[in-house]
Formats: sequence, structure tokens, C-alpha cells
Amino acid sequence: MDDMDQALLALGRALQDGFYHFTTPTPATHAVVNARPGNAWAKTVADVFGWSRPFRPGVLPDAMLALAQAAGAVVRAGDSWRATVRFSSLDGLLLAHSAYPTTEANAVFFGPDTYRFAGAIQALPVSTVRRAIDIGAGAGPGALLLARAYPDAEVFAADINPAALRLTRINAALAGVTVHAVQSDLLSNVPGQFGLIVSNPPYLVDPDERAYRHGGGPLGAELSLAIVRAAWERLAPSGTLLLYTGVAIVGGHDAFQHAARAIVPPGAVVTYRELDPDVFGEELTLGAYVTADRIAAVAMTVRKAESSHA
Repeated sequence: MDDMDQALLALGRALQDGFYHFTTPTPATHAVVNARPGNAWAKTVADVFGWSRPFRPGVLPDAMLALAQAAGAVVRAGDSWRATVRFSSLDGLLLAHSAYPTTEANAVFFGPDTYRFAGAIQALPVSTVRRAIDIGAGAGPGALLLARAYPDAEVFAADINPAALRLTRINAALAGVTVHAVQSDLLSNVPGQFGLIVSNPPYLVDPDERAYRHGGGPLGAELSLAIVRAAWERLAPSGTLLLYTGVAIVGGHDAFQHAARAIVPPGAVVTYRELDPDVFGEELTLGAYVTADRIAAVAMTVRKAESSHA
């Protein structure tokens, strides 16, 4: 880590020492709460590093502000400051990710999908893993949970976004776990087979095609299907894929489920279930989704039928 990385790590540790906690809501909820009377300016540390509100001198302890400045985690505007990162809590972990609003092309996502993804990982009936990877790791929550659940495993975090990989490395150090962060388009730069592959890819149609949000294809499913294809080829005998994604339901039909199951050869054990029947409802007013009934959050698991483990 360079000096800025070390400063951001130290900032995270200072927040931990201060019993900081923040649960990240949807962007729509974030906007509503921040727009309420009295919420224009930060009054607490959580207002600064959770709600991403501008703050004036005196809100942060001097030592914490110095660390944030050294980390490049705050920017100044006149006589006030604004954080460029958020810190979110997840099952005892603290993770740095992009500040609200996430408008930049290289923004690093964290939100309600992350919590559902984490729950799906924790519910996996997989007891032993030697090699595991999170595809499209973002800030690294999936990889960190894998490293914590399987301490003897070699765990990778793959992402195309260097900003995400930087935060993954810092978040892993903050959590005290070992994760290998690798810049990779899917699995192209990571060799070998894996006993467990997890992924929470972007799945919406984003007109700006921001990497953390745009799933590709007419309804956002292109990247999710590509992950199923790539993962199946690299799963070890008895290996498991967990894909958490969102699907557009059109006329009561889940076209993604049909396409994803068609990728997997006979003999694989597949489970598929909706975790939330209605997410990102505001997208239904936009062009790509004007014929959709809803967007559902789903978890698909695929297990190779052989008996040995990776």
C-alpha cells in the first residue's frame, strides 16, 4: 500500500475504534433522508462517512480529519468539506466504498443488493473450499465473507475497475483477512479452477454504461449470462457457483432464468429463487423497462455433480 492507502486504512481503524456503524440504503432513500429539514449539513461522523453530507470544521476530530486528508478521502469547497468515500457496516465488517451520489464512471458500489448478496453467501451449504473467487468484487464484500468463512482457502477478488481493487485491498486489511485482488475481465486474468465462485454483477440498463451499474443487453442480463458461462468452464469437480443478480420480469416471464439454465449442461444441480420480487421500481418508467412488470433480485446456484473438491 502507498501512503494514501495506509491513511485510508488508518481512518477505517479509527472509525472501528469509535464504534462507527452505518447501513447503506438505496440511492432513492438516501436522497429522501438527506433532503429532510436539518440534514443539509453533517453533525456526526456517520453523517460525514455514511450519509455523505458536507461538513464544517469541528464535526470530525482533528486527528480523523487529518487522516481523511492524507487518504484523499475528503475534498474542500470553500469553508466546508465533503467525504469522497463512505464506510458501511456488514456483519461485523467495515468497508470503504464510493460516496453518495455514485455518478462517476469508476464508482464502487455498495447498497441493499450487497446485504442480500451477503446473506446468500452465508446460506451456502458449502463446507470446504480450497480456491474461491468473487467476480466483479467491487469493494470486496463477497471476497471478504469468503475469506472469513473459509480461512484455509485461497480467495481472489476480480474486477475490471482499479478503484474497486484498491478499496478491496484496504477493506481486506481492515478486516484482517487475506484476499488476492486481481484486475480481470471475468476470469480472463485468473488461472485455474475454483471450488466456489460468487458474483453480484451489475444488472441494470444504464444509459451512461457505468461499469458498476450497467449489465448490458436489452434488459441488463448480458453480463450475468456471461458470468454463468465463464464460471461453468472454471468450476472444479463438485464446485459451486452462486450468482446474485436482478432480472426483468416481462409479461410474467423470467427470460433470464430460461437462458441461464440453458447454459448449464445436464447433470448439474441448479437452484433458483427470488430473494426480493421488486427492486429498483423507479427504473420501470425508463425506456428499457417500459414493458417490464418488475425487476426481481434472484439467487442462482449451480453445482457440478462430480465428487472431488477444489
